[in-house]
Amino acid sequence: MTFRTLINRKKLLAMIPLSDRTIYNLEQRGEFPRRIALTSRNVAWDLAEIEAWVESRKNCSAQAMRPGYHPMAEPV
Repeated sequence: MTFRTLINRKKLLAMIPLSDRTIYNLEQRGEFPRRIALTSRNVAWDLAEIEAWVESRKNCSAQAMRPGYHPMAEPV
């Protein structure tokens, strides 16, 4: 049996300096670990998945794009 350490929103935001909305948008696009619904009003994240995400960002040589930015999209 594997034990996982879960962190709440407060601890997540202390680790990841992004807004709630940005984290939610990243989750919806599959670019951030998904939250785990513990109850109808309480969510948590797997600490190992968050740490792996941070490492992947550190190891990524490309500059991060703005959320919602698509370089191939036609200008309006």
